[in-house]
Amino acid sequence: MNFHDQRRVQRQVKLPFLKSLEIAVKSIRVRFFRSLITTLSLVLAVSFLSFIQVSNDVANGLLAAKMPGARQVLIRGGYDIDDTTTRVGSSPKQRWIVILSLLVCVVGIINAQLMAVTERFREIGTMKCLGALNRFVLRLFLLEAGLQGLAGAGAGALAGGLFAVGSGLIRFGAAAVRHLAWTDALVSVVVAVGVGCLLSLVGVFYPAMVAARMQPVEAMRVEQ
Repeated sequence: MNFHDQRRVQRQVKLPFLKSLEIAVKSIRVRFFRSLITTLSLVLAVSFLSFIQVSNDVANGLLAAKMPGARQVLIRGGYDIDDTTTRVGSSPKQRWIVILSLLVCVVGIINAQLMAVTERFREIGTMKCLGALNRFVLRLFLLEAGLQGLAGAGAGALAGGLFAVGSGLIRFGAAAVRHLAWTDALVSVVVAVGVGCLLSLVGVFYPAMVAARMQPVEAMRVEQ
């Protein structure tokens, strides 16, 4: 087979992006409960991250308002601030807890995706026998992870942000909502969503590479 024939074959087996997206959505539906378990771990980790960030935004809103007694209220609420503090940030303990929760989430995603690759040996082998290129298989797994990550991170970030606002309302009263900089809170939620999507893609990259490099004959020979 000459170079032009190889190029023609590659054009024949290359699927449009929307078709790949459709296949990824169908795959998630077929494995809905497995996908749900994987997504829930991401929801919890991102929710905690969003809660910490939006809670700090609530505290910063109270500080910026310069309300009488606001610092004492925040100190009683557990914030480590003094008379010179102008902006509240995450404590080292909070940062370590967030980092550990995100690492656990990534490990869980990697484990779940490796199991998914094992369960889909024949499916991957069939696609490769029909002409699917390595990059198509890689793109398929990344799309599935991206969709799950976007859904899980979005739900987790929104839940964490709402819970932080509700917690601030209970602890500090209506002033917590009145003086909250909603733009900062929105940025915190968007950052949490971005982190969640990134973690989902990082967690699936190695399993996706394993699936993409799988030889069709070996995949079809595996007994399910």
